Amino acid sequence: MGTKADTTFCVAPDHPALPGHFPGAPVVPGVLVLAHVQAALAARRGPLRLTAVPQAKFLAPLAPGEPCAIAFPRAAAGEAHFECTSGARVVARGVIRYEADEHDRD
Repeated sequence: MGTKADTTFCVAPDHPALPGHFPGAPVVPGVLVLAHVQAALAARRGPLRLTAVPQAKFLAPLAPGEPCAIAFPRAAAGEAHFECTSGARVVARGVIRYEADEHDRD
């Protein structure tokens, strides 16, 4: 999509989610990628609560230690389209829905 990344993350090779996913050939679980997407959106929009993931496609595996960039090509109140890339590869893309988390606001 050519959208500038909002943030980049990297999952450490010793992350506790990796040993069972998959032994001998570890891959970062999709749910962990989505957790980073949620955190990046919260850093951009403020505290939020994820309400739905109506679309998520995992297009390429992400290896532990491999940097992954998150971009939000379209984001509005309550819904954001995201794209995660590692180098030239698109790792994941989709849509998340959220609402402001008033309990976390000061």
